[in-house]
Amino acid sequence: MNDTSEILTVSSGKKKIAFGMPRVGSSIVLGMEGFASFDLYYTGFGVPALLVTLAQALGYLIIGLSQFFFGWYSDVKYTKLGRRKPYIIILSPLLGISYIFILLPNIMLPNLEDKLMLFFWFLLWDCLFKVSYSLTTVYQAWMAEQFIVRERPKVSQIQNICNYIGNGLMAIVTIIILKPYIEVLEGNVNAPIPMNLITIIIVFGAVAMTLFFLVAVLMPTEPHFKIDTKLKENLKIIVRNRNYIFAILMIGISSFAWSIMTDMMLTYTGTVLGLESTTEYIIIAVFLFIGILSFLYFWRLLIQKRGKKYSLLNVMLLGVFFLPFTLLGLIPLANYMILGIIFIIFIGAILGGWFLFPYLIYADYATDDEKATGSLKAGVYAGFPALILNAFQAFGVMVLGVAIESFPAITVGSAIYSFGLVIWGPICSVVLLIAYLYTKKYVILDFKWEKQ
Repeated sequence: MNDTSEILTVSSGKKKIAFGMPRVGSSIVLGMEGFASFDLYYTGFGVPALLVTLAQALGYLIIGLSQFFFGWYSDVKYTKLGRRKPYIIILSPLLGISYIFILLPNIMLPNLEDKLMLFFWFLLWDCLFKVSYSLTTVYQAWMAEQFIVRERPKVSQIQNICNYIGNGLMAIVTIIILKPYIEVLEGNVNAPIPMNLITIIIVFGAVAMTLFFLVAVLMPTEPHFKIDTKLKENLKIIVRNRNYIFAILMIGISSFAWSIMTDMMLTYTGTVLGLESTTEYIIIAVFLFIGILSFLYFWRLLIQKRGKKYSLLNVMLLGVFFLPFTLLGLIPLANYMILGIIFIIFIGAILGGWFLFPYLIYADYATDDEKATGSLKAGVYAGFPALILNAFQAFGVMVLGVAIESFPAITVGSAIYSFGLVIWGPICSVVLLIAYLYTKKYVILDFKWEKQ
């Protein structure tokens, strides 16, 4: 019997906090890479949407393979530093550096008028960013080896608090500082980079790198207990776990919509709704921050009261009913501020709900399998979903790029933009409806052992 509960001891509060801290940095860098990179390269630098989304799609495919590989391979070999520490130490510097170069190509590229060069630059560093972000799979698998089962909900709560902080900082900086710079780039791609933007991006990259490095240094090396590392056999067991496969497919289907939503959030508020002044940026940032944080708290309470499946179904339904309202951008208005505030609050509510679920689902199914088989497969269970999840995300951003390039330009008031910049909402709504019906019928997210 290889149950970790037979080996691990009770952890201190400091250890739990130290383990959760890297989520501040990872939420910042992944959030800005996801929310801002499409807007920066498409709207700001003028790289064709199809090229930007092609680079993003390749990045998603690479992270899918990388997360699976590092999740499995970190299970295989126990070193002097344990199973997980070496990969966290090696990949954390690359995470910070690649994030900086994605958002600041100006500091290295000589000719920002060359769209093909910008495309290859983004492709290179986004792929390296996605490979290095695979360290989060190794890090998350580590939880099962550091904390006994009854401590993991508390650790997850600390991680979520750190996620809230990171997402809040990301939203404020992206909308108040980065978005105005993107608008300047529309008129002059060689416009100088504001020093405050350079400083903040470098600091955020350093924070992400340092927090992961520190957790590798501060956390104790996990006990050397046996893990079944035969990949073929483990995959057979996982694939036979129908409930787990159903849940992963659900995450994949819905991620098609989430990937488009995160890409389009800033572009829609700026290009379609025309909210481009500094004051408007600040208002949008504040309401996004309020929306994410307040609804994170609301969804967490709903999970505790009604369970994970009921809560997730309601997150999906909110997206189904709300996202078609992106078509309101087709109605000429003197000012879109009220619509923009409503839009960003609901985006925050939807994303705030979704942020809670993937890690809970992976950890619960790994624990459920451990209770059934007596064998821990933390790395494989944390890495396997990435194969399906990122394939759907890659498809989602490619559909977005094709839609923007293929749909005709339309004129609304004085603004001219692709019809694809408004039709994405109904498309995502249909996808989430499919995910809702599928989840309601097939997916199990609440287990009997949770009540014990």
